[in-house]
Amino acid sequence: MTSRGAATRYARALFDTVLAEGLDLQKAQTDLGEFAGLVAENEALQRVLTNPAIPVARKRAVVAELIELLSRASLQPTVAKLLLMLAERDRLVILPEVADVFNARLMEHQNVVRARIVTAVALPSDRVTALAAGLTRATGRNVVIEAQVDPAIIGGAVARIGGTVYDGSITRQLERIRETLAGATD
Repeated sequence: MTSRGAATRYARALFDTVLAEGLDLQKAQTDLGEFAGLVAENEALQRVLTNPAIPVARKRAVVAELIELLSRASLQPTVAKLLLMLAERDRLVILPEVADVFNARLMEHQNVVRARIVTAVALPSDRVTALAAGLTRATGRNVVIEAQVDPAIIGGAVARIGGTVYDGSITRQLERIRETLAGATD
């Protein structure tokens, strides 16, 4: 099984368990993300937890110690169990993917979708809010916008929501005009 497939399986199990037990999904997401971030930010810790030459028992002990420290800051027990399970099965290398899949599943559950909006100049917050409202109407889901600036599009905007692209850029409009004119001269 691919690492993405395994990550999906673990993330689904965590999500379903947290949901079934009536626990806070947002807290589970935060806990999982913070632990994954802690590992990613600490190069020595990452090397220890992902190195196949280090015995599983030592990895589990390190994770258990981290969980003990984080539990004082109220780490959810279900997340702690998953982390220990990943350590026992020597699957900590997929932790970032598990966190990503869990985040995607939570967003789907909350009917939220991320959109990336690219414009030639930075948009004021009221325009971003208006774009979010328009995209919410178009998709039927709550839209969270990540705004980027790319002067190469000249003007207008390009919105990417999942695999769908709404291209209203001046650059694309000029390309269409060029294609039309090239077709007319043939």
